[in-house]
Amino acid sequence: MDQFTSEAIGTLSIEQLSCGAQRELLLRTYSRRTVERYCMVWKHLADFAHEQNLGENYSRDLALRFEEEYGFRDGECLKQGERWRRHLVFALRILDDYARTGSVVRFVVETRGVHVPPAMHKPMLAYEQFARERLHLRESSLRERMHSIAVFLDFLGKRGIEAFDQMQAADVSAFIASRSSWKAKTVSCVSSAVRLFLQFLFSRGLLSRDLSTVIPTIRLVHQAKIPAVWERGLVDRMLRAVDRSSPKGKRDYAILLIAARLGIRLGDIRSLKLDDLHWASATIKITQAKTGEPLVLPLGEEVGAALIDYLQSGRPRSQHREVFLTLTPPFAPFSSGNHLHYIVSRWRELAGIEFRSEQRKGLHSLRHTLATRLLQEDTPFHVISAILGHMSPTSTFIYAKADVEALRSAAINTEEMHHGQ
Repeated sequence: MDQFTSEAIGTLSIEQLSCGAQRELLLRTYSRRTVERYCMVWKHLADFAHEQNLGENYSRDLALRFEEEYGFRDGECLKQGERWRRHLVFALRILDDYARTGSVVRFVVETRGVHVPPAMHKPMLAYEQFARERLHLRESSLRERMHSIAVFLDFLGKRGIEAFDQMQAADVSAFIASRSSWKAKTVSCVSSAVRLFLQFLFSRGLLSRDLSTVIPTIRLVHQAKIPAVWERGLVDRMLRAVDRSSPKGKRDYAILLIAARLGIRLGDIRSLKLDDLHWASATIKITQAKTGEPLVLPLGEEVGAALIDYLQSGRPRSQHREVFLTLTPPFAPFSSGNHLHYIVSRWRELAGIEFRSEQRKGLHSLRHTLATRLLQEDTPFHVISAILGHMSPTSTFIYAKADVEALRSAAINTEEMHHGQ
């Protein structure tokens, strides 16, 4: 359990933590079967504490002693009544997370239906902690990387490999080859994740040979993809179709406007806080999740009015500081894995919008459309780059590839943009 880094909390009983963690798991849509497995581990933890006269309260020291006593060993054959031990590491990790933070970080291993051999659980979780605390990966990036690693370990398990010392270079090569039908970008991301994980295992002495060297480098053509752009008038047509008489319509309208008029990225819309809205200066001030750089944009009358309407008449009462919340109890912020695609698709379909060719249709496509619209109006690259929050104007050049008819009215007054900065 060296992946736990918190101090012993020593204030809540195991039963209290178990009840709270169970509610949190169910709210995060874990299956009841999975939750029952974890509850079984927590029950055995409480029984262990009672038998050892260690009291009722949870501590990291107690969890460590429990794992040393009951942790699953490589090659061990479990009896019918001991199978709960297979889930011990994950269950203790969840309980410790909940004790420290009052929340639970969802495991990609369980959400994707893959199976990681038991002997590989602890090294995988150790790498997850390393990537979070030492590499400072964003949660979305961390989830994607850990999912790729879990898929790799599932592949190994299906080849009969239950421990890392059984793995050979041929197994790594076979995994990469099995993904050859995927898109090049996907193969590149998966290959990179597995390569970094193997380097970690080698550095920790869990592999006698650095097998990361057998993974080929997948080179991608930079900015080869043409951005998805809506034809002129379609975005406004969708916005007119939004029913703003309901809380859902008020919320969705404000989200769509922020994406279409300001070009703010999806992740930044999800995490937008009430404190980011500066009404006195009529600006939105955020720190971009992707780049870590600050961004200041003018609210504008249209976006400002939509936000006020939502905040006054559509947003549920909540202690959360995020601007946009779900509309069903417990009225929580959108999860980091929620792409809000259904918001665009719902109102696009109601507006009767169909595209001539297959293209991306989500919130990010509204950002692309704004950029192309500004570019077609001969807005300078450095101004578009500032609006979109690009680190460099070269990132904006990709929009020159979009072959669409010029759109006549810019979504943001570029003079206003200069004042906003």
